[in-house]
Amino acid sequence: MYDIIVVGGGPAGMTAALYGLRNGKTVMVIEKAAFGGQITYSPRVENIPGFTSISGNEFADRFMEQIISQGAELEFDEVTALEDLGSHKTVTTLGGNTFEAKSVIIATGVKHRMLGLPGEEELVGNGISFCAVCDGDFYTGRRVCVAGGGNSAFVEAVLLAEKCSEVIMLQDLPEYTADKSLQKELLSHSNVSGRFNTKITGFETAGDGEEFKGVRIENKETGEEEIILCDGLFVAIGLIPENDIFAGFTELDERGYFDSDESCVTKTEGIFVAGDCRRKDVRQVSTAIADGANAALKACAYLRKTEA
Repeated sequence: MYDIIVVGGGPAGMTAALYGLRNGKTVMVIEKAAFGGQITYSPRVENIPGFTSISGNEFADRFMEQIISQGAELEFDEVTALEDLGSHKTVTTLGGNTFEAKSVIIATGVKHRMLGLPGEEELVGNGISFCAVCDGDFYTGRRVCVAGGGNSAFVEAVLLAEKCSEVIMLQDLPEYTADKSLQKELLSHSNVSGRFNTKITGFETAGDGEEFKGVRIENKETGEEEIILCDGLFVAIGLIPENDIFAGFTELDERGYFDSDESCVTKTEGIFVAGDCRRKDVRQVSTAIADGANAALKACAYLRKTEA
């Protein structure tokens, strides 16, 4: 039996593992896809303290090596069920394994809602981005498009408008749905324009499809097709938390995020949450790391109380 099982191997999950291990606890981290999470999509990251520039993959690899060196056990599998048995919890995976732990930290993160077009995943980090805070500087003085017309798209676009030569909003509805105050702020920039009823149908590329050159669009009313040449596309059509299987142990807000504050505690003793899967205003590597530390220290305090 482990002291702590961490579900999710992104920055929050690996930080939770590190802090648990440094407090003398046995820790297993279960990750279904790739250790590092969303950051592995970024070819260059410049907002992690201590690194002038580092690729997302390298950061994830270093982090994984660090927790392994501290004694973490890693399991590549997908968690399908969690059960609270009072004195301990059981975690069941898609591979048919069941693991026991005295406490569980859920750090499942989120996934970006994508356009679902051919070649999209291959262009992520190479012309297609999701985060203006993370990647906006790489497009300074360049022309970019933003897919979306809601609050998240406008928040991204406001940051881009300060850096880019031109920002083109591509909204598939007849009007923007962002708050009026955000619309006023963004549209006050002379380098911002928008297209409504616009469906993105594909990408313009070069170099065997590996170099992003622009987007192909279609007007949903007229059927008119057009190619917009640009240096980058920021997709801001929503985030998808994958928390449903844990809903019985912690409250979810109206958008499906764990409804827990910075303490990372839940309504179920011994179960904690951390990272982008939690209700929060800012989703960055630094805030995920902070959550991981908080959740692990709360878990360690819980273990001391139950073992006393």
